[in-house]
Amino acid sequence: MEKHTEIRQCVIVTGMSGAGKTTALKVLEDEGFFAIDNIPPLLLPQLYSMLSDHRAAIRMGLAVTIDVRGGRLLNDLVAVLCFLKSKTPKVRVLFLNASDEALLSRFEQTRRRHPVGENLSIQEGIRRERLLLSPILESADIVLDTSLLNPQQCRKRVIEEFSSAQGSAGFLLFSSFGFKYGVPQDSNYVFDVRFIPNPFYVEELKLLSGRDEAVKKYLDSFPGTGEFLTFCERFLDFVIPRYLETGKAQLHVAVGCTGGRHRSVALVEWLFERYRDEARNTAVNHRDLDRAETL
Repeated sequence: MEKHTEIRQCVIVTGMSGAGKTTALKVLEDEGFFAIDNIPPLLLPQLYSMLSDHRAAIRMGLAVTIDVRGGRLLNDLVAVLCFLKSKTPKVRVLFLNASDEALLSRFEQTRRRHPVGENLSIQEGIRRERLLLSPILESADIVLDTSLLNPQQCRKRVIEEFSSAQGSAGFLLFSSFGFKYGVPQDSNYVFDVRFIPNPFYVEELKLLSGRDEAVKKYLDSFPGTGEFLTFCERFLDFVIPRYLETGKAQLHVAVGCTGGRHRSVALVEWLFERYRDEARNTAVNHRDLDRAETL
């Protein structure tokens, strides 16, 4: 009798050069995935067959990075994805992205040439690669922007996305941020709470954060705060169940204020408490909480 085995899931890591593909793959390998770096798409079906009885691939899944800068490789990847989805219960594409400024800085720090064209400037290489990868970005299951993430934060985000405990009920993420540092590019919905009075200007609250009860009490004293939360709840009550029912891997709701330390943190904490049971995995990420806010 033939032994039936199947690889639990397949994660294809791709995206912009310098955005952290290799780092993400290493995180998945540490989590127990069978990981392979930089494999041509057309070899994936063969690899799938070879690993059909591999313990790590069956138990956790297969994770690969694919460099799809070439037009032919883009077409190959689309065809291979169709094959894998017919063989594997869960196939997801993780696209690592970053701003042009962040990518340029990383290439300059490492003194590497951009892999798109030897005779191009780094900036022009980034521009051309972004154009080439736009079809993959649009169809990716998960987009992770690493522009403002340090290695530890990046690792945390990848683990949150692909931890074995996540199961199939979806992942709900509430994050706070400061507009002065940029909007999280992987967010699905963004709320701006800069209309609420800023505790930064209250001397006894300035050095506290939105996690402190004194700050929460101060913000709660303004009618606009409660009214805003009421409108948010009406919107999210409608969106969350419908979004997670589509089978998307995550719903990322971001709340921003000026510096990401007081108002956005407090409101994210409130929203997290309200919706923590809406998905099997609900998490909080205060991206800019530890930055020193100066105006």
